[in-house]
Amino acid sequence: MIIVHGTFPVKVEVRDDALELMRQMAKASQEEEGCISYEFYVGLTDPNTLLLFQEWESVDALQGHFETDHMEEFLKLLPDVLDGQVVSRRYEVKVSNDVFEAGDFDPEPVHIEEEREKIIH
Repeated sequence: MIIVHGTFPVKVEVRDDALELMRQMAKASQEEEGCISYEFYVGLTDPNTLLLFQEWESVDALQGHFETDHMEEFLKLLPDVLDGQVVSRRYEVKVSNDVFEAGDFDPEPVHIEEEREKIIH
């Protein structure tokens, strides 16, 4: 599985346009073969930063996404709403074939007591 995370700083004056552009992109991308999920979110600390999280079945599925008409349209319109650089990261998640036996894990929670300085306001 491939996971992509991106941040999109958008201009305040065209934020609604940016949100609509992102909605359209998400909807079209979710219909692609190999797309597990594709969602934009509004940042809590900065509502003018939109976050993108995508999950794809494979690198080939992601590559196919880059070659779609809706990606071409998105990339054409994106500069009009951006207020800075897009930053993205791609992660590959591999499933381990390791098999764990029931006794490999301790079902009891571990409690660690540690002395900490109390802070009084």
